[in-house]
Amino acid sequence: MTNIGILGAGRVGTNLAGTLSAAGHQVTLGTRNSEDTAARTAGLAPRIAFADQRTTARTADLVINATPGDSSLGRLTDLRDELSGKILVDVSNATRDTVDGLPGDLCYPGSSLAEKLQAALPDTHVVKTLNTMLFMVMTAPDILGTPPTAYLSGDDENAKKTVTGLLGDLGWKPELIEDLGDITTARATEAMILIVPHILRRHGFEPLAVSLAR
Repeated sequence: MTNIGILGAGRVGTNLAGTLSAAGHQVTLGTRNSEDTAARTAGLAPRIAFADQRTTARTADLVINATPGDSSLGRLTDLRDELSGKILVDVSNATRDTVDGLPGDLCYPGSSLAEKLQAALPDTHVVKTLNTMLFMVMTAPDILGTPPTAYLSGDDENAKKTVTGLLGDLGWKPELIEDLGDITTARATEAMILIVPHILRRHGFEPLAVSLAR
């Protein structure tokens, strides 16, 4: 069992929380208003705790960033001390909203949110993954007719091994996980988000992932 803190309690954060809790992990959802979040997510799982984001980051062994990507850098930089020495799993994409609320242009063209986070948090091991799919696929890769891919990017090999184990708890088989290399490779997977809004506009909000076919 690992003590996992999830920053952000939207669809991504609550989906991950429910599955990781069911897998036996101790999960805390960190939000700006923990009482409001607890009320909105009542019945999600009895073992899930709620706290403010600073407390969540400080008390967790491993932290997942599920905050909106366009504001993640500022939020997490403010938690530098709390995140020191820990693994930070970044599943967010930093994009600008369009008029219909779907992802737009990248906030960090030529770089990535993951790279920015690693530079701002030098004592934290940032690992990028699960950002190339809709939230429901993150915890149920077998719902797609075509096997999806979970890409990994990060500078620390041990941190990536730990995250690979965590992906296993979410239902990801080893052959579906593709380690791309260091944190700079995250700019490739973050750019993949640019295709998603076009697909959603044509086909609606259905499970999808941007995957590697061999």
